[in-house]
Amino acid sequence: MRSVGRAMAERADRVRREILMLVGLVVLVDALFIGGYFAAGIVRASSAAKLGFTAAWTLITMVVVLRGLTRIHAIRSGQQ
Repeated sequence: MRSVGRAMAERADRVRREILMLVGLVVLVDALFIGGYFAAGIVRASSAAKLGFTAAWTLITMVVVLRGLTRIHAIRSGQQ
């Protein structure tokens, strides 16, 4: 029975690490895009440029989140 408890604890630790990695990566992406917004002068850019910047930010954030959630799901379902 101890090995089952140990396996569950290890899985919970892996999920916890993945969640922290997910949050950290989202914060990093946000920080980079916020910094890029001001550094590249998007404030003064056209509406189309702002829309493109926002779309890129959203897509990259979505990729990071989907990757993280997929890894968390795989760990929780025992596939990893």
